[in-house]
Amino acid sequence: MNDITRQRAGRQAIYSGSEYERTYSYARAVALNGHVRLSGTTGYDYLADILADGAQAQTEQIFRNAEAALRQAGATLRDVIRVRIYIARAEDYDAVMDVYAETFRGVDPACTTVQAGLFDPAIRVEIDMDAIIDAAA
Repeated sequence: MNDITRQRAGRQAIYSGSEYERTYSYARAVALNGHVRLSGTTGYDYLADILADGAQAQTEQIFRNAEAALRQAGATLRDVIRVRIYIARAEDYDAVMDVYAETFRGVDPACTTVQAGLFDPAIRVEIDMDAIIDAAA
């Protein structure tokens, strides 16, 4: 999809350029009535088309991807109220949660973390989020 965002009837669909969005017909995020729902996001750098190496680096890239999508919707990571984290390997928990804690210190969104089989063995973590625009105000 060439467009970064698409709007209809107050609904704003936001795309990162991931081939999966185009292939499987979904948006990276959808904003509606001040709420932003961020799809499950992995540690791919969509511009470079590479997956970050290791759980920590993937988590850092996920937050860069999330921040870019949220920014297009008029929100920031400080507006996040709910996070769901899916970790492929239990031993990656501390690495993932250290990045999470650094990112959300002082924001303290509701958070659920589970170990889950992810569709690609190279993907160590996937995260989805909900935000309310200006929740940090």
